Amino acid sequence: MLDLWYKNAVIYSLNVATYKDGNGDGIGDFKGLAEQLDHIAQLGANCLWLLPFYPSPGLDHGYDVTDYYNVAPAHGSLGDFVEFSHQARLRGMRLIVDLPINHTSDRHPWFQQARCDPSSPYRDYYVWSDTEPENSTEGVVFPGFQLSVWTYDLSARAWYYHRFYQHQPDLNIACPAVREEIFKILGFWLELGVSGFRIDAAPFVVEEVRPDRPATRRYEFFADLRNFLSWRKGDAVLLAEANVPPSEFNHYFGDGSRIHLMFAFLLNQHLFLALARESAEPLQRCLSALPRLPQFAQWAQFLRNHDELDLGRLTPEEREEVYAAFAPTRKMQLYGRGIRRRLASMFENDRRRIELAFSLMFSLPGTPVIYYGDELGMGDDLSLPERWPVRTCMQWTDAKDAGFSAPPAARLLHHIIHDGDYAPAKVNAAAQQRDPDSLFNWLRRLVEMRQSCPEIGWGELTIPRSDCPSVLVEHFVWQGKAVFVLHNLSQEKCSTTVAELPAGRKLIDLFGNRIYQSKAGTDAAIEIDGYGYRWFRIE
Repeated sequence: MLDLWYKNAVIYSLNVATYKDGNGDGIGDFKGLAEQLDHIAQLGANCLWLLPFYPSPGLDHGYDVTDYYNVAPAHGSLGDFVEFSHQARLRGMRLIVDLPINHTSDRHPWFQQARCDPSSPYRDYYVWSDTEPENSTEGVVFPGFQLSVWTYDLSARAWYYHRFYQHQPDLNIACPAVREEIFKILGFWLELGVSGFRIDAAPFVVEEVRPDRPATRRYEFFADLRNFLSWRKGDAVLLAEANVPPSEFNHYFGDGSRIHLMFAFLLNQHLFLALARESAEPLQRCLSALPRLPQFAQWAQFLRNHDELDLGRLTPEEREEVYAAFAPTRKMQLYGRGIRRRLASMFENDRRRIELAFSLMFSLPGTPVIYYGDELGMGDDLSLPERWPVRTCMQWTDAKDAGFSAPPAARLLHHIIHDGDYAPAKVNAAAQQRDPDSLFNWLRRLVEMRQSCPEIGWGELTIPRSDCPSVLVEHFVWQGKAVFVLHNLSQEKCSTTVAELPAGRKLIDLFGNRIYQSKAGTDAAIEIDGYGYRWFRIE
């Protein structure tokens, strides 16, 4: 039987550079990360997703790579990575590494050789035009920070294509040598203990661009990647970053022979719309509209990540509702389509609403993904530019440098929040690990609960209707077992009945925001607090 471990995993996402400094130079590294693996193990996550750690000029958070076969010296060596990989494996954790293969840094040796010599074999690794294409300003991803998707290079005497910043020239997926190089990169990291790859900017990775005709997408390349993984390491997975409409989902999953997991961007955006409205309707509508996935496919559910909270799939009116609730000032917004805040800040540090959001996300069909620091309720620093407010250093202790590094804070490469409600004195891992009532220990119990409910990862979902508009009801069935989850998105408590469930069956209370007086039956009204949640197993 195939090992579909990702169906019931819990993924923890982190940036090595901001997680823990192990050698005292002010930059996070694999030595420091290895020292803190017990924190992640205690939380219960069994898979790590590492943001880029490759050699890079660091102009785009490491997504501008200069060497795919190495570790940035500031983070350690390949030997340090292998030791970290070994320590993670001893704790039962798998590794997914970020793979930014849509583009390289303009300082990558491939691009340097391509721009200096028209006859270089690396010239075809990138996309060139002798004249400026007419559509050079179309498709800009970062408005206000990026003027065009074509830039003239003096050495090459030609224009090169870049979907993102001009220092990130796109690789040419139509070039057979590029595809072979990507397979080699995958094979290299598989040999070092990696169990999967997050495909950054997946829609653009497979985009074949020519200056004289419209771009086309070669989705079959996902099947090529899948086939390579299947032969090299049968249980390795591909996790795609693809914020695309439902009509395109099949291009990524195929019949189950392409991408294994894809981030549920559409569901994520409707989740926050539902929370903003205190109404279950947006989630009910979105869940009902999602297509049934192939057997080997899975959603990756999340609340926040290292980028902005993208709201681009909502209508302008819906987007304004979410802004009004969670990012009311322009300083909190980004590109006119997203929010650059952490989870706790968006909810004004209201523990009830933070718990509700986590419980809701963990109950959605798929694999939950936790962004580092959110398990503590870390905040953001809006004085930082673009997407950097949510990328501050992990807060380990109440020390001035948050226990991230030994040297003075002035020597730190990345920022630490020093003041206010989210300072290390008020939010840190050491204190929360000791406190049985902390957010960390509450989330640890939720992780344990989710992993005891494989019905959510493997089963069929139906959305029974509640007689309370604010209550979302989810009913999962797998191998004759059933889980029944309710969330009240309103601040007002209510009692609800769910007519679609079979009468006379006993509901065994598994998890909730408080202990209720008696066990509920499906033929009785179910009490649920404002911003409350209740998880049941149907006997």
